[in-house]
Amino acid sequence: MIDLNDPVVRGYLVRLVGEDGLLMIENMPEGEVTDEQISQATGILLNIVRRTLFILNENKLAVCRRERDSSSGWLTYLWTLDMTDIGPQLMKEKKRLVKNLRVRLKFEEDNVFYACPEGCIRMNFNEATECEFLCPDCGEDMMYDDNSAFMKKIEKRLAFLDREH
Repeated sequence: MIDLNDPVVRGYLVRLVGEDGLLMIENMPEGEVTDEQISQATGILLNIVRRTLFILNENKLAVCRRERDSSSGWLTYLWTLDMTDIGPQLMKEKKRLVKNLRVRLKFEEDNVFYACPEGCIRMNFNEATECEFLCPDCGEDMMYDDNSAFMKKIEKRLAFLDREH
């Protein structure tokens, strides 16, 4: 069973299914259960349970089995959590994060930025020249924005992620 107290796992699941979804996962009954049974057992609204189950299924963290009632012909969907694939999902998420951070770092390195001293907006040099270095929101003069500290934070985060294989 996966450790739902692990902050990385919790963070991933909250981003994936939200706080209500995580609460559903934590309180979901064992074995194959219907969405109605999950809703009753967890106290979470049925539409949130269904949304959470479909998201988990799309991400290979829940399994669904259909069963047809022979007399009525109705389909019943039985759900089971299967968190065994969360490791590969976390690795995929980490790769996506590293890629995005590298793209952002390159963008920060390749541009010069100006920002409104009132905090309204930050823009690159070309955008700032288009509005004559005046904030389009409040009219203040735009000031040069030294992004070296921000780039160092990105580099530090990338180094941390590279250390963790």
